[in-house]
Amino acid sequence: MSRFILKRFWYGLLVLFGVVVVVFFLFNVLPGDPARMMLGQRADIASVQAINRDLGRDKPLFIQFLNYLNDLSPISLHNTADRNHFLYLDPAKYGSTLKLVSFGRSALVLKYPYLRRSYQSKRNVSEILSEGFVNTIILALVAMAFAIIAGIAIGIVCAIYRNSFIDRIALVFSVLGMSLPSFFVAILNAWIFAFILGKYTGLNMSGSLFGVDDFGRGSYLDLKNLVLPAFTLGIRPLAIIVELTRNSLLEVMTQDYIRTAKAKGLSKTRVILKHALKNAMNPVVTAVSGWLASLLAGAVFVEFVFDWKGIGVVIVNALDKYDFPVVMGAVLFISIILIGINFFVDILYGLLDPRIRLQ
Repeated sequence: MSRFILKRFWYGLLVLFGVVVVVFFLFNVLPGDPARMMLGQRADIASVQAINRDLGRDKPLFIQFLNYLNDLSPISLHNTADRNHFLYLDPAKYGSTLKLVSFGRSALVLKYPYLRRSYQSKRNVSEILSEGFVNTIILALVAMAFAIIAGIAIGIVCAIYRNSFIDRIALVFSVLGMSLPSFFVAILNAWIFAFILGKYTGLNMSGSLFGVDDFGRGSYLDLKNLVLPAFTLGIRPLAIIVELTRNSLLEVMTQDYIRTAKAKGLSKTRVILKHALKNAMNPVVTAVSGWLASLLAGAVFVEFVFDWKGIGVVIVNALDKYDFPVVMGAVLFISIILIGINFFVDILYGLLDPRIRLQ
């Protein structure tokens, strides 16, 4: 099992390195001068050169890439003496650090990954992302919980009443849920449940997890603003889980041990819940892992429509202002979450099915 875990961990690191390479070179060949963005179009040449020197953009592209890897790595090599060296250990950038090994003017340092600074606000990208991460992860988890609970329940009912009216209606809505784009469903749900039926539902067309008190008494938790974004974001994984649960259960129901359980006189419902459901969950576990990571990326449009203050709104605003460090940091952040989720799902899969460990 330990060899299986190490292999999956190594694969995850390789994927992450590939993402870092693509993100860096993609955003560094795009048109636009960060110094001009920060100083304005009327900035003088000396100021532009000073900003580019501070950002390390006066170095060759390959050196910039090595410096970027050094900034991202929690264990990195730094110059501790020369302030003009491009690998200088600047406390203003890296914060608290721990020297592991020193040799001459350089040292291996343990630190937090540095995602650079925003071109617009001059704040660390990690601070900007951390503010939106809590709202996004809450939205994604609630949406996924809704999709899992409702999807498995509906899938079981469809398997029990196969080819019935309930089964056909559920399949029609599943196809619609998979085919409709999230931004269209978000606009449609906001219009129906918050505008047309707003006086009955009490839901708002926009709003975040915390609202501001009109009387100046600070912020308060406003859970009703979570309903429509979570419902909208959960529709597509709900449709997938319904289909997978239904089809997987019907396939498992043809196995010999299921026929044996039926021969003992157990009801169809009891056979499904007690014997078939566990063995039918492998495809569902895989889908849940992939969709949970996808929800973090797909939340961009839903958050923008409902003005949910998460990473999605941060990405949209950064793209609108050509604030590339924020976009790069957000892409890497979401990639790490996706890779981490897949890593733990692979381990869970290996525990559920020992044959997978041999692959």
